[in-house]
Amino acid sequence: MSTSYQPWHHGNITRSKAEDLLSKAAKDGSFLLRDSESIQGAYALCVLFQNCVYTYRILPNEERKLSVQASEGVPIRFFSVLADLVETYYSPNMGLATHLQFPVQKEEEPEEEPGQIITSKYPPQLPPRNISGGLSANGSKETHGGESQTSELACASLRDTYLQRLQQLDMSNLPEEHQQSIQEYFHTSLCLDAEQAQNGNPNFPRLKKLIMGICKHLNSEISRTLPTLEAFQRLLDQQLSPGVGRMRSQVSADSGQAVSFRLEQMTKLLYSIEDKAKAALFESVGYDGSHRKSLIPPITFEVKSELLGLTNKMFIKVDVETGKIYFKKYKDGPEDKYFVHNKILQLVKSQKVAKLVIVVETEKEKTLRKEFVFDDTKKREGFCQLLQQMKNKHSDKPEPDMITVFVGTWNMGNASPPHSIASWFQCKGQGKTRDDTADHIPHDIYVIGTQEDPLGEKEWIDTLKSALRGTTNISFKQIAIQTLWNIRIVVLAKPEHENRISHIFSDSVKTGIANALGNKGAVGVSFMFNGTSFGFVNSHLTSGSEKKLRRNQNYVSILRFLNLGDKKLNPFDITHRFTHLFWLGDLNYRIELPSTEAESIVTKIKQQQYQELLCRDQLTIEKGEGKVFLHYDEEEITFAPTYRFERDTREKYAYTKAKATGTKYNLPSWCDRVLRRSYPLVHVFCQSYGCTNDIMTSDHSPVFSTFEVGVSSQFVSKHDPNSVSQGGIKFMNCVATLMTKSKTKFFIEYHSSCLEKFVKSSEGENQDHSDGNIKVRFGNQVELVPIISDPEYLLDQHILLCVKSTDCDESYGEGCVALRAAESSYTEFQVTLTHHGERTGTLTGGVQLRTSGGKQTEKLYGETYMGVGYKSVGVTDRGWSYSMSLRSGSGGVGGHGGKDQTPIFPRKTVYDHNTVRSPTGKAMDNVGEDGKPAEMFDNPLYGSMGKCGGGAKDSPDPQSSKDHLTAPDPYFSFPKPSDQDPDRPPVPTPRNRSYTCSETKPPSSGPTSFTSLHPQSYTKNPVKPSRSEGGMVLTANKPPLPMKSRPGQAEATSTKPRDYRDSSELPSKLRPTSRPIQPLPKEG
Repeated sequence: MSTSYQPWHHGNITRSKAEDLLSKAAKDGSFLLRDSESIQGAYALCVLFQNCVYTYRILPNEERKLSVQASEGVPIRFFSVLADLVETYYSPNMGLATHLQFPVQKEEEPEEEPGQIITSKYPPQLPPRNISGGLSANGSKETHGGESQTSELACASLRDTYLQRLQQLDMSNLPEEHQQSIQEYFHTSLCLDAEQAQNGNPNFPRLKKLIMGICKHLNSEISRTLPTLEAFQRLLDQQLSPGVGRMRSQVSADSGQAVSFRLEQMTKLLYSIEDKAKAALFESVGYDGSHRKSLIPPITFEVKSELLGLTNKMFIKVDVETGKIYFKKYKDGPEDKYFVHNKILQLVKSQKVAKLVIVVETEKEKTLRKEFVFDDTKKREGFCQLLQQMKNKHSDKPEPDMITVFVGTWNMGNASPPHSIASWFQCKGQGKTRDDTADHIPHDIYVIGTQEDPLGEKEWIDTLKSALRGTTNISFKQIAIQTLWNIRIVVLAKPEHENRISHIFSDSVKTGIANALGNKGAVGVSFMFNGTSFGFVNSHLTSGSEKKLRRNQNYVSILRFLNLGDKKLNPFDITHRFTHLFWLGDLNYRIELPSTEAESIVTKIKQQQYQELLCRDQLTIEKGEGKVFLHYDEEEITFAPTYRFERDTREKYAYTKAKATGTKYNLPSWCDRVLRRSYPLVHVFCQSYGCTNDIMTSDHSPVFSTFEVGVSSQFVSKHDPNSVSQGGIKFMNCVATLMTKSKTKFFIEYHSSCLEKFVKSSEGENQDHSDGNIKVRFGNQVELVPIISDPEYLLDQHILLCVKSTDCDESYGEGCVALRAAESSYTEFQVTLTHHGERTGTLTGGVQLRTSGGKQTEKLYGETYMGVGYKSVGVTDRGWSYSMSLRSGSGGVGGHGGKDQTPIFPRKTVYDHNTVRSPTGKAMDNVGEDGKPAEMFDNPLYGSMGKCGGGAKDSPDPQSSKDHLTAPDPYFSFPKPSDQDPDRPPVPTPRNRSYTCSETKPPSSGPTSFTSLHPQSYTKNPVKPSRSEGGMVLTANKPPLPMKSRPGQAEATSTKPRDYRDSSELPSKLRPTSRPIQPLPKEG
């Protein structure tokens, strides 16, 4: 047998160990070989398919030849060495359940580090990758050239592989000139063909030249012979008589059989050579003939770690493609210590310094905490984002739970774009930007809005696709495009999402002179991504500092007349038609200061005193007064005004413009903006918001923003509809306060995609309100019957409410209630009613959700988010709040609190809010070294470190009230609420895709009004209502992720760490036990 390196051969490991390894691989086609436990000298081939492990014996015959005992009817093949056998069974239809695809590597015994508990072997190292490269220790790029350099490295690896094969190949019987041609091709021409493939050209001219050279004499012979054969064929076609013709045809066929057979075989061989060569080259550059695969190069970070009181420099290498992180003492040191993606359990981040604790799982189900300090928080966020990308890439989930969306806007100034606009899509420039380490991470959807766009649609689409191909190595698919004069919106998506996107609509509205000209107006696109609706509006509003009211009117016109989304939601404008609505464009709101302040404004910009100027920003003022963009959110602006620059420079603002009527002033302003509005209690998080510095063809700078958005899939119930009890949604005690003097009667319409049709309430009872408004009481209870009663479906749903008059069936206000708020008990709600963007009143009431039971699954990325990562500028009221009553006898999850709770492990145990336990189970105080509360964020990136429960019954936990979530793991303590701005949550260092938890001091006892908003926090735990003696307000600064499935209650008895991708269908000893749903209360 061959003694060469065989990473898939695991020697004499046990059968159960082999199954565990394949279970963790979690991909169909994963395989390994082990020694047979029953037959000496035999082997077992273990293959994973559909969460089952198939084992095939490999037996030697008398001549020591090996054969696989596969399905009956498949010819038995014999091999001298295992390597040849494995190589052959990579081909399909060889009698296995599925062909071999992904070798599971051997695990190596790591060196023990002093001061840490090493209880198991580290995950194994995968074979060398074709694509390499990355960043230097400080996060900067080790090489330059981006995509082209990655391609060069890939070609070098492929070239070396073929040259090595050439050395082992006996070519002594080949013509010398043919040998030289082949060697020259692999030495020099291979990479040139690969470059052609990288640019989307599949023709490979140099490969064709090589084949033509090798077949030169054959080709000349064919050229000489073929005309004769064709002439002879034509001669035979002219039959003299039926009998003679048949005879000569038969003779010709018989005499030419050998020649035609050889030509046919030669043709097949030529096709085979070309196909294999193309496949190898395409694979090397990530091109499969239709779209490119994202190739994120390995990234290396230089960090510091403390060990035994000493600070040491270390290097962490993140390899997204192979799903591993390496820990190295030297930059070029050995890569023998690493963890695979499913062993990374949690990230814990410090607020004060760029410190990160990585909690990993060892083989024997114990955890290690590795603490590192990065150069700055931006590097740390880039590291966390890469880890999340690794998790997403290697997840076995059939549908995504979370996507990222790029939203960009640019007034092009009627000028063609520069040669490169890559910085726009890479979020490079000023403001909240992404780290360089995230350059190659693609977003799932790109939405690009332009104004004063001089290009044609096809030319602009080609420009965008080319730019994205250069930064992400992916050929994005066009989803939609809509143009109104020079206003345009384009939506591009990853190819794999093409079939997840449906119900695409587009429309436009003119708001130019007399609302008849399209030089100003809006274009919009809407679609469904599986079960989540998206709307995007790109608008160019009226210009001029003094035309603020006209801009407000433009906004209302667009709301009223832009026709997007579900047409059945007739009473609702685009404000309420989408789970997520993004509004972008050149909104043209200016800084409201006299023109004499121009130089002072420029000075403040140079000094980055943006907040002083934002206080005079017209959009901020109008929005704060509720005149436009009511309840929209905008990430904090930390970049310079994007208008009006001198072209070809970003160093000088051109704030004067000569006109026939005199000098016009265009003070530097934030004209270009991105805002968004989402349904209550859904997950959306702004990762970046800023503008570029290097795109200077226009007097505007492009603005970028990126969002992390939770999405739900098209729901398919796991239960027999006949065996599931029907669920119900009850609305009761509803009271509408309407800003109207109308004497008509009113009723409520309930709309939702979870209902077969909308439902009307009975008429309400009108009574005058003390301030002159009308208060309408709807005394009767309304029960809605959903089409599916499964809780994991209903908790993702929202009910749209519309208060209408009985006389003319007109809407007096619309609002939205999240069913997630009623997850565990009767829930009181208050929503602001709006109509055409204006506040028209409020609606209060109670909602109760009754669902059938059923097993609930967990998401890839967790359920909830802490509410401190998102700053809202000028928004102190989101238009909704929820208040839950304390359930009798329950002080938390499982109905108890206190210190007698299990140690903290992923998704398993209940947290004690008085005692923090380490991952090893030891209790520890929640204080830092200085005796103060620990300034750390708990970031359960891939699995929560524990379920959160309430404390004692007399000690309500306010944290569970953030968007009515469970209490977080108390790794981080915020300042007391009294020390903070009551209208704004505390905001930590900006973070990208990293989960955080916090703990706040409980508020004073007593009832809490609906409008009192306290900073709340998130955890990566199931969403549950807050509970307090007097009822508690629940608001969201950053809501939880929507659910395909909802975790049930925590199990206080299980302490085993769990891989976030464990499948209940997988026959593995790591399979977790299912967790029942806690029964819902029956009280009203």
